[in-house]
Amino acid sequence: MDDTKLHDDDARIAALHRLDVLDTAVEEPFEKIVTLVRAVLGVPMATVTLVDRDRQWFKAQRGIGVTETPRSVSFCTHTIRQREPLVIEDALNDPRFADSPLVVGPPHIRSYAGIPLRTPEGYNVGALCAMDTRLRQFSPADIAILNNFANIVCDELELRQIAQSDHLTGALTRRGFVEQAEREIARCRRYDRPSSLVMLDVDHFKSVNDTYGHAVGDQVLRQIAEIAEVMLRPSDLFGRLGGEEFALLLPETKGADALVAAERLRNAIAARPMHLPNGGELRVTASFGVVELSPAIGSLTAWLESVDMMLYEAQSGGRNCTRLAVPVLG
Repeated sequence: MDDTKLHDDDARIAALHRLDVLDTAVEEPFEKIVTLVRAVLGVPMATVTLVDRDRQWFKAQRGIGVTETPRSVSFCTHTIRQREPLVIEDALNDPRFADSPLVVGPPHIRSYAGIPLRTPEGYNVGALCAMDTRLRQFSPADIAILNNFANIVCDELELRQIAQSDHLTGALTRRGFVEQAEREIARCRRYDRPSSLVMLDVDHFKSVNDTYGHAVGDQVLRQIAEIAEVMLRPSDLFGRLGGEEFALLLPETKGADALVAAERLRNAIAARPMHLPNGGELRVTASFGVVELSPAIGSLTAWLESVDMMLYEAQSGGRNCTRLAVPVLG
């Protein structure tokens, strides 16, 4: 692991957000792990903890009774800053934690052992933790057991990503995109924030497949995904809805700004030639539709239908262009 990654909190948080696991529903694999940790180690508390910018959020917990706490009082914020496990035998006599509300008040943590949860890129995004209300010496065998469980947690987080990623392009699958977009809609409604949806379709893609073969068609889709991934922000969602159709969800983005982003991507796709196996070049274009979320749009299904209409207008208008819907107030 690169030690610089221990101290680059912005990059670490971006890696955490790419997992798209914060504020998600209960999932059985993680629930089983904390149950097993508590039973095998004989502790009253166990958590799968993810450390965000200002909070620690529990993907699964036993004995804590809350779903998150401020990062400022977190044991795990110390765990993620090191390679090795963090073991605290007596929190009341550790100046870092002696005054913590988690120690002097409920749940009265006295002893703690945490294993960093490391992504494949090498960022510690959280910790698997075992905690006791009494003085406790965690043996090397205890730490080895906890480390094995932490490896399983990391594997499960990776499997969540694989299940939501399109095998060809690396973009979100339709299912993955829909799940994340639903949460974005809820966030926008709750906090009254803007968000825009973009849909794009590769122009004359059937002709590409018919003329050059499906291998070249696959290469076209991969290249478009590569261009999009480079140009998008970490908070943006990019998914392959099916065939040659992709969608982008741009949080905190009004329609006019989304139009600019879509045009930038459209121009980048048109400007980049694809090199064919025979030495030739192939240039492709794409058509785009853009719709800003509004009170008149009652669901993700309605939003997708609306942006699909804008995409159809772009295709009918000659292709290789972008159409932005005029906002309708609800």
